[in-house]
Amino acid sequence: MFRSSIVYLLSFGSVVCEGFSLPPYSPSISSSLSTASTSSEFTTFDADDILKPKYEIEPTPFRIGHGFDIHKMSPVEDAGQPIIIGGVVIEHKDQKWTDAEGKHVEKGGIYLTQLGVVAHSDGDVIYHSIVDAIFGALTLPDIGQVFQDTDPRWKDVDSSKFMEHAYGVMSRYGYEIGNIDVTLILERPKVAAFKPAMKENIVKLLKTTPGRVNIKARTHEELDSMGELRSLSCHVVLTLLLK
Repeated sequence: MFRSSIVYLLSFGSVVCEGFSLPPYSPSISSSLSTASTSSEFTTFDADDILKPKYEIEPTPFRIGHGFDIHKMSPVEDAGQPIIIGGVVIEHKDQKWTDAEGKHVEKGGIYLTQLGVVAHSDGDVIYHSIVDAIFGALTLPDIGQVFQDTDPRWKDVDSSKFMEHAYGVMSRYGYEIGNIDVTLILERPKVAAFKPAMKENIVKLLKTTPGRVNIKARTHEELDSMGELRSLSCHVVLTLLLK
């Protein structure tokens, strides 16, 4: 069986692809996502088996995918990282976070704090949902199977690397973005001012145009963990068009 090797060198925020050649719509994918450490050592990830199903991914004119992601929010000193959404660090004033476990104030009390996202990677719910939707549209495994949250190689990784990888997979199956519709759900902090930068990042990473990407944001009406600022989530619906 035809086999190609696509090597991603992930360091200093850049990605280099080299040495791929695939027959139409029947790609064989052997990918390495490599993260450079300060000692210039690399770790590799072979996605050949999981992203190369035994069945044919038929070249239909268009495909539809849905992605979803949810993460806990907590005081930034507990989370260990800020809120990053769509590749943008969400700067905000102190928020009224509900301390459901009583770690900082009495159980169920309100703790005024800067918030962060609890996650294995950077916890970017928009990027994760888009990647999940691309894989879903192509009938491939979900993002959690491809980039497992128990794998130390993805610890604190910039989720733009997942987006770049998903773009490469989509392209080599012969597809491009038709449109992307994002629904971000979080009570606070407000993100309206950050949406243009999020959109710009998505357009750049997936090599598409602004008229094909939409980002909506809504609260959870103070209900459940999202309403208490203890979590945020995202839904993405997208279409892929055959090139």
